[in-house]
Amino acid sequence: MSPEQIQRMHEVVQHLSEYAEHLEKGWKVETTDGEVKLVMTTRNLPHITNVDVFRNQIREQTPGISAVNDTDMTDPVTGLEKVPDLMAFPTEDVDPQAESVNPRAVLLVVEIVSTINPKNDLVTKLEDYPRMGIPLYVVVDPLNGTITVHSEPEEGPDVLRYRSSIPYEFGDVVPAGKWTFNTSGLIRYR
Repeated sequence: MSPEQIQRMHEVVQHLSEYAEHLEKGWKVETTDGEVKLVMTTRNLPHITNVDVFRNQIREQTPGISAVNDTDMTDPVTGLEKVPDLMAFPTEDVDPQAESVNPRAVLLVVEIVSTINPKNDLVTKLEDYPRMGIPLYVVVDPLNGTITVHSEPEEGPDVLRYRSSIPYEFGDVVPAGKWTFNTSGLIRYR
Protein backbone atom coordinates (compact mmCIF):
# COMPACT_ATOMS: atom_id res chain seq x y z
CA MET A 1 0.00 0.00 0.00
CA SER A 2 1.17 3.51 -0.73
CA PRO A 3 1.69 6.04 2.09
CA GLU A 4 -1.43 7.87 0.89
CA GLN A 5 -3.52 4.69 1.06
CA ILE A 6 -2.17 3.91 4.53
CA GLN A 7 -3.07 7.42 5.67
CA ARG A 8 -6.61 7.18 4.23
CA MET A 9 -7.11 3.81 5.89
CA HIS A 10 -5.85 5.19 9.21
CA GLU A 11 -8.35 8.07 8.95
CA VAL A 12 -11.21 5.60 8.39
CA VAL A 13 -10.03 3.56 11.39
CA GLN A 14 -9.99 6.66 13.60
CA HIS A 15 -13.53 7.59 12.52
CA LEU A 16 -14.86 4.05 13.08
CA SER A 17 -13.06 3.80 16.43
CA GLU A 18 -14.89 6.90 17.66
CA TYR A 19 -18.16 5.33 16.50
CA ALA A 20 -17.31 1.96 18.13
CA GLU A 21 -16.84 3.64 21.53
CA HIS A 22 -20.55 4.50 21.55
CA LEU A 23 -21.86 1.04 20.69
CA GLU A 24 -23.61 -1.06 23.33
CA LYS A 25 -21.07 -3.91 23.58
CA GLY A 26 -17.31 -3.93 23.15
CA TRP A 27 -16.06 -3.34 19.62
CA LYS A 28 -12.65 -2.64 18.16
CA VAL A 29 -11.46 -1.58 14.73
CA GLU A 30 -8.68 -3.46 12.95
CA THR A 31 -7.31 -3.66 9.42
CA THR A 32 -6.02 -6.48 7.27
CA ASP A 33 -5.07 -6.54 3.60
CA GLY A 34 -6.69 -3.22 2.71
CA GLU A 35 -9.87 -3.97 4.68
CA VAL A 36 -11.17 -2.13 7.72
CA LYS A 37 -13.04 -4.41 10.12
CA LEU A 38 -15.30 -3.61 13.04
CA VAL A 39 -14.74 -6.58 15.37
CA MET A 40 -16.91 -7.49 18.37
CA THR A 41 -14.77 -8.20 21.43
CA THR A 42 -15.09 -10.87 24.09
CA ARG A 43 -14.88 -9.29 27.51
CA ASN A 44 -16.13 -12.05 29.79
CA LEU A 45 -14.51 -13.04 33.08
CA PRO A 46 -12.53 -16.02 31.70
CA HIS A 47 -11.13 -13.80 28.94
CA ILE A 48 -10.09 -11.03 31.34
CA THR A 49 -8.66 -13.52 33.85
CA ASN A 50 -6.58 -15.21 31.14
CA VAL A 51 -5.15 -11.86 30.03
CA ASP A 52 -4.24 -11.12 33.67
CA VAL A 53 -2.42 -14.46 34.03
CA PHE A 54 -0.01 -13.42 31.29
CA ARG A 55 0.20 -9.71 32.16
CA ASN A 56 1.09 -10.41 35.80
CA GLN A 57 3.85 -12.86 34.86
CA ILE A 58 5.33 -10.49 32.28
CA ARG A 59 5.48 -7.72 34.88
CA GLU A 60 6.97 -10.03 37.54
CA GLN A 61 9.62 -11.51 35.25
CA THR A 62 10.70 -8.43 33.31
CA PRO A 63 10.89 -5.06 35.06
CA GLY A 64 11.14 -2.30 32.49
CA ILE A 65 8.71 -4.09 30.17
CA SER A 66 5.20 -2.70 29.84
CA ALA A 67 2.36 -5.21 29.48
CA VAL A 68 -0.77 -3.46 28.24
CA ASN A 69 -4.09 -4.67 26.91
CA ASP A 70 -6.67 -3.33 24.49
CA THR A 71 -4.31 -0.69 23.14
CA ASP A 72 -4.07 0.29 19.48
CA MET A 73 -1.06 -0.93 17.56
CA THR A 74 -0.41 0.70 14.16
CA ASP A 75 2.31 -0.41 11.76
CA PRO A 76 3.74 2.47 9.70
CA VAL A 77 5.31 -0.04 7.27
CA THR A 78 2.27 -2.14 6.31
CA GLY A 79 -0.55 0.14 7.45
CA LEU A 80 -2.03 -2.72 9.48
CA GLU A 81 -3.82 -1.79 12.70
CA LYS A 82 -4.67 -4.20 15.50
CA VAL A 83 -5.89 -4.05 19.09
CA PRO A 84 -4.22 -7.04 20.80
CA ASP A 85 -5.58 -8.55 24.00
CA LEU A 86 -2.09 -8.07 25.46
CA MET A 87 1.25 -6.79 24.20
CA ALA A 88 4.63 -6.38 25.87
CA PHE A 89 7.31 -3.85 24.92
CA PRO A 90 10.26 -2.07 26.56
CA THR A 91 8.71 0.84 28.43
CA GLU A 92 11.42 3.24 27.27
CA ASP A 93 10.80 2.40 23.58
CA VAL A 94 7.21 3.70 23.47
CA ASP A 95 5.94 7.23 24.00
CA PRO A 96 3.42 6.94 26.87
CA GLN A 97 1.28 9.66 25.27
CA ALA A 98 1.16 8.13 21.81
CA GLU A 99 -2.23 7.24 20.37
CA SER A 100 -0.91 3.92 19.15
CA VAL A 101 2.05 1.59 19.72
CA ASN A 102 4.44 0.89 16.86
CA PRO A 103 4.51 -2.94 16.58
CA ARG A 104 8.20 -2.82 15.65
CA ALA A 105 8.84 -2.09 19.38
CA VAL A 106 6.63 -4.96 20.59
CA LEU A 107 8.31 -8.10 21.92
CA LEU A 108 5.25 -10.29 22.43
CA VAL A 109 1.53 -10.35 21.65
CA VAL A 110 -0.92 -12.61 23.49
CA GLU A 111 -4.39 -13.18 22.08
CA ILE A 112 -7.15 -15.02 23.91
CA VAL A 113 -9.27 -16.72 21.24
CA SER A 114 -12.69 -15.16 21.03
CA THR A 115 -15.89 -17.18 21.25
CA ILE A 116 -17.44 -14.75 18.78
CA ASN A 117 -14.76 -14.64 16.08
CA PRO A 118 -12.03 -17.28 16.61
CA LYS A 119 -10.83 -16.97 12.99
CA ASN A 120 -9.53 -13.46 13.72
CA ASP A 121 -7.01 -14.77 16.28
CA LEU A 122 -6.29 -18.18 14.71
CA VAL A 123 -5.94 -17.16 11.05
CA THR A 124 -5.98 -13.41 10.33
CA LYS A 125 -3.62 -12.29 13.10
CA LEU A 126 -1.40 -15.33 12.57
CA GLU A 127 -0.84 -13.98 9.04
CA ASP A 128 -0.67 -10.28 9.94
CA TYR A 129 1.53 -10.26 13.06
CA PRO A 130 4.72 -11.52 11.36
CA ARG A 131 4.21 -8.87 8.67
CA MET A 132 3.98 -6.26 11.45
CA GLY A 133 7.31 -7.40 12.93
CA ILE A 134 5.91 -9.15 16.02
CA PRO A 135 8.60 -11.71 17.02
CA LEU A 136 6.39 -13.78 19.36
CA TYR A 137 2.68 -14.48 19.08
CA VAL A 138 1.04 -16.54 21.84
CA VAL A 139 -2.45 -17.84 21.09
CA VAL A 140 -4.47 -18.96 24.11
CA ASP A 141 -7.55 -20.97 23.16
CA PRO A 142 -9.98 -21.40 26.08
CA LEU A 143 -12.33 -23.28 23.73
CA ASN A 144 -10.04 -26.33 23.63
CA GLY A 145 -7.54 -25.62 26.42
CA THR A 146 -4.48 -25.09 24.23
CA ILE A 147 -1.72 -22.52 23.94
CA THR A 148 0.46 -22.13 20.85
CA VAL A 149 3.68 -20.13 20.78
CA HIS A 150 4.45 -18.83 17.29
CA SER A 151 7.95 -17.48 16.67
CA GLU A 152 10.70 -17.05 14.09
CA PRO A 153 8.93 -14.78 11.59
CA GLU A 154 10.84 -15.24 8.35
CA GLU A 155 10.36 -14.99 4.62
CA GLY A 156 10.12 -18.32 2.90
CA PRO A 157 9.22 -19.68 -0.49
CA ASP A 158 5.59 -18.88 0.26
CA VAL A 159 5.24 -15.73 2.43
CA LEU A 160 6.52 -14.03 5.55
CA ARG A 161 5.14 -16.18 8.37
CA TYR A 162 6.06 -17.75 11.69
CA ARG A 163 8.33 -20.71 11.02
CA SER A 164 7.99 -22.19 14.50
CA SER A 165 4.71 -23.09 16.21
CA ILE A 166 4.88 -25.06 19.46
CA PRO A 167 1.65 -26.35 21.04
CA TYR A 168 0.99 -26.61 24.78
CA GLU A 169 -1.99 -27.36 27.00
CA PHE A 170 -3.50 -25.39 29.87
CA GLY A 171 -1.45 -26.22 32.97
CA ASP A 172 1.87 -26.55 31.11
CA VAL A 173 4.87 -24.35 31.80
CA VAL A 174 5.25 -22.45 28.54
CA PRO A 175 8.53 -20.87 27.43
CA ALA A 176 8.12 -17.87 25.11
CA GLY A 177 11.15 -15.70 24.42
CA LYS A 178 12.45 -14.21 27.65
CA TRP A 179 9.40 -15.44 29.59
CA THR A 180 8.32 -18.71 31.16
CA PHE A 181 4.58 -18.78 31.75
CA ASN A 182 2.85 -20.92 34.36
CA THR A 183 -0.53 -21.57 32.74
CA SER A 184 -2.19 -23.42 35.63
CA GLY A 185 -4.34 -20.34 36.34
CA LEU A 186 -5.91 -20.24 32.88
CA ILE A 187 -9.67 -20.73 32.62
CA ARG A 188 -11.49 -22.57 29.85
CA TYR A 189 -14.77 -21.38 28.38
CA ARG A 190 -17.86 -23.43 29.23
